[in-house]
Amino acid sequence: MFMKIALSGRLVIARLEEVRAQLTAPATEADVTLDLSQVEAMDTAGAWLLVTTQNEVQGRGGRCEIAGASQNQVDLLDVVRQSIPKKAPTAKPRHGFFDWLEVIGQKTWFGILGVIEMLGFLGAVLARLGYVALHPRRLRVTSLVHHMQEVGLNAVPIVSLMAFLIGVVMAFQGAVQLRQFGAEVFVVDLIAISVLRELGILLTAIIVAGRSGAAFTAAIGSMKMREEIDAMRTFGLDPIEILILPRVLALVFMLPLLGFVADVMGLLGGAMMSWIELDVSPGMFQTRLYDSVDVWHYAVGLIKAPFFAVIIAIVGCYEGMKVGGDAESLGRLTSTSVVLSIFLVIVADAMFSILFAVIGI
Repeated sequence: MFMKIALSGRLVIARLEEVRAQLTAPATEADVTLDLSQVEAMDTAGAWLLVTTQNEVQGRGGRCEIAGASQNQVDLLDVVRQSIPKKAPTAKPRHGFFDWLEVIGQKTWFGILGVIEMLGFLGAVLARLGYVALHPRRLRVTSLVHHMQEVGLNAVPIVSLMAFLIGVVMAFQGAVQLRQFGAEVFVVDLIAISVLRELGILLTAIIVAGRSGAAFTAAIGSMKMREEIDAMRTFGLDPIEILILPRVLALVFMLPLLGFVADVMGLLGGAMMSWIELDVSPGMFQTRLYDSVDVWHYAVGLIKAPFFAVIIAIVGCYEGMKVGGDAESLGRLTSTSVVLSIFLVIVADAMFSILFAVIGI
């Protein structure tokens, strides 16, 4: 089936709807010729309408030719045709074993590349830290204090409540089990060692990762979207020194203090529940705590705190620097920052546990 559509007059944006009605989709599989010999003028909108109509006809299996166009019109049609984005071919679903193995390999390789990039980012931050240490006047003290308040002081209430409830839960659950053997007094050892060595600092780091790590990614990512970081580089300012270093140092300084608060509140919650559930008086709890808990139990948690802080801060800032120009990437990388920070903190905690067990601490 052949159809010829003769266009005339001005093919411009003001007449776009009128021309669109004239170019109402021809019959399926039709061969169409668009005659432009009577067209007096054509702008980009008109050229786009012609190219779109041609693509629609060809997409249905027909042929669509544009005839009678002047050289200027042909050039304009070519420019518009090249500017229209091509549709990506739809990938067929692949469910075979080798397809699954290929996907696993690709994700593993991309993960390795991500680790290498993050280590490079860490190296850049450490290099800038060394430069600032040699030139202390370049340290942004105001920014550092501000972030210390945000990640430290403002996080005390949630960290305290979490640790207190953890101590209550551990004391209650430990009492239920130890009462069967008449060893209720050992609940003090259970609470103290668990909170001081592991749960206090680990749960604090997880809360900080979800709270401050996500905030780092969102803040830096928003600046990246608004091209503020590019503007800094244009003015000769280093984003690592201005944005990232104060956040990293603030978290390194404040996470050990938050861990100390968590330890105190965890022990307080455990002591209260032991008093209520087991009739272990505060004096007896304190005596048993002094007798059974070595100072190294507290030191182990304190040693891990700066390493957890570096992990959380570096991951949060790194993901923020990867944000593109759209809100979708900001939300996706903020979620990635939280998940990756918590995962790496748990991995680091497991490695420290193995190390301390090997050296006998």
